Order: sequence, then structure tokens, then C-alpha cells
Amino acid sequence: MTLIVESPSMMMTVQDLGRNGYQRYGLPESGPMDWWAFRVANILVGNGLDSACLEMGFSDAAVKVEADALMALCGAGYRLRVNRKDLPLWMAFRVRKGDVLNMEKIEGGNWAYLAVSGGILSPEWLGSRSAYPRAGLGRRLVTGVQLPLSSAADEKLGLAGRTISEGARPSYGDPIELRVILGPHQNRITRASLETFNSAVYRLSAQSDRMGYRLKGPALEHSRGADIVSQGMALGEIQVPADGQPIVMMPDHPTTGGYTCIGTVARVDLPLLAQAQPEKTGIHFTPVDILQAQGAFREAVEGLEAAVSQKEDLWLDLWKLI
Repeated sequence: MTLIVESPSMMMTVQDLGRNGYQRYGLPESGPMDWWAFRVANILVGNGLDSACLEMGFSDAAVKVEADALMALCGAGYRLRVNRKDLPLWMAFRVRKGDVLNMEKIEGGNWAYLAVSGGILSPEWLGSRSAYPRAGLGRRLVTGVQLPLSSAADEKLGLAGRTISEGARPSYGDPIELRVILGPHQNRITRASLETFNSAVYRLSAQSDRMGYRLKGPALEHSRGADIVSQGMALGEIQVPADGQPIVMMPDHPTTGGYTCIGTVARVDLPLLAQAQPEKTGIHFTPVDILQAQGAFREAVEGLEAAVSQKEDLWLDLWKLI
């Protein structure tokens, strides 16, 4: 049972929740750019939250299914067609052997996640299926690649029609507000620039990828220079290099860095940043303390299952069209 890549997107890899325990050896966690869409896709098809999905970003993609299966596509900035018939994102759906799924890139986001019941069974490297091509752990997918699927891909077809309400999804859009835990190098940034950081509008540069999102906006000034002795870096950390333009560390971020850190984006809000439109989406930063950030993340994760509902009538109507 396989999933065949007929046309890869610009950035297309297999990702699970990430690779833990190896940052001390220079390997980042990797994992999904939009953890919220990734988790919901798995929930809709009855998978565990760590099951591997197909991540696609920034351009069209197409895959062919070589077995009957239950699938879901979640994310932003994509339109789904199965055999040239439109299907909604954020809903579990059935496919038959030979069906072709086209994911058309549209406005409104950058990343989408295709989950298959039972998960994608690509090779594991150091306990994770997440590809990290810079270290030779997997690769970006190309035309013709065959991804093995679980033999259980068709065992939960009765979940077709499961969806998550629009009101329960992240508020992808423009502008976005990102909660930030300030520190640890606030004393290396001028007071005026700290105030600017908390009030100005930034936008995502086109020079961004899974390693880091470069922002464009008012330059932040250093009081004692941008360089520091290299330190460990975390997901969401905001570096400020000498040019004063912030860089937010994303899942494939380096594990150490030698620029000042003005703060860290709360993990709960990283999906909003991941889906920000380059050169368009307005980005605002709002300081919070670490307990507020942890509480917001916990609330978001605990609310995922409760937000899922079954819309069997909708699915049956759509099924007739495929």
C-alpha cells in the first residue's frame, strides 16, 4: 500500500512530531511547521498525534493513492481536489485505489498536512520519521517517490465526515498577534528598540524556510553589539543580528547561535507565524510571561479532541460527487 508523489510542492517532506533528545549533538527537532494543523489532521483520521504526515508548502502538489484509505488535509493556503472534484480541508474523507489528489496553492497560508489513517510508514532516523535533509536524514520528495502506508489505512473509513469547526481553528489571517516571552538579552537591545519591538508591524521576508523566518520592519538597535558567545537555541527563539531585522527559529533551526535573543514566540502561536504570507501579513508582538504561554499551549492542545464533530450528511453528499 503506497502513496505516490505525482507532483511535489516546492517544500515537501514527511514529518512527525519531531526528533527529541539530539539537540546536544547538533540536530534540531524538525517536525511540522504548523503543529496545530498537523495534529488535527491525525485526529480526524483516528491516528495517534505522533503519526507521520505529508507536509507540503508554497506551491501545488499532487499524489496518487494505491489503496482505499481514509485521509484528511489540514492547513491554510491550499485547495483540495480529488479526481477534479472539490473537497473541503479540515474534514476526513475516503479515497479509492487509483484516486488522484490535487492540492492547489492559493492565498491565505503556506503549509498543509495530508494524514492517512495508520500513518505514513517512511523510514525512521534516530527515532523519528521527520525528514531533515541538511543532515542527510531523508530528503525533499520528488516525482515518483512511493511512500508506504499502514495496512490499516482503510480500517477507519467510518470516520469519514469528521471535521473541526471553523471557529475552533487558529485565526490564520492578517494581521496576526504573536505572544512573546521576552529575554534573555534585553539588556543588549536599546530601550527605544524594545518599545519599537512591542508596537511596530513586521512582515515575513521571502527569504524564509523551515530553518528560520526572517522578518522585515523597523531595525532594532543594539546597545552593546549583536554578537554573543554561542548559546543553545530553542524553537521560536527570536534572534536579532547586526542588521536589526529579527529572525524566528523554526523547526529545522540551528541548535546554537551567536546573536542576541530578544525573546521567544509562544509555541501556541507558531502556527500563525508559519502560515503568514510573505511580504503581506502584518505581524505584531505582545509580551507575556512564561506561565501565560504554557497555559495557552496546554489549553489549545486539550481542546483539540473536543472541537471535532461528525458531519456524515455532508460527507455523503460530497461522496456522490467523487
